[in-house]
Amino acid sequence: MAPSEHTANRAEVDRFVLEKIDTVPHLEALLLLWQQSSDSWTTESVAKRLWIEPEEATAILNDLVRLELVELRDPLQYAYRPSATNDRLLRGVANLYRREMIRISRMIHAKPSSAVRAFARAFRFTKEKE
Repeated sequence: MAPSEHTANRAEVDRFVLEKIDTVPHLEALLLLWQQSSDSWTTESVAKRLWIEPEEATAILNDLVRLELVELRDPLQYAYRPSATNDRLLRGVANLYRREMIRISRMIHAKPSSAVRAFARAFRFTKEKE
């Protein structure tokens, strides 16, 4: 297999970030859990590693659980949810984020908030039903 078959390309990474990642801490939490996928993490351990408050880490981890990228193993123990598709994608994300951190961070910051996107989706679904 060619290396590109093992790693997502830039367009796939950008699409993933735009569709799934709400904040830079979301991305960094996901990459942390993916890179250390054999470990389970508490909200406190993620908060310490990312320099954020435990409440923010809890919200981020729960968002990633809803996206089925992370799983809740035991009460308050989170881990990356492995899949061949996500592994391939996250290899690309990690490689590109390492090289283009500023571009990807700006892309995330330029997105409308998740509340605005949810409102827009609700309106779009309502309009499509008419």
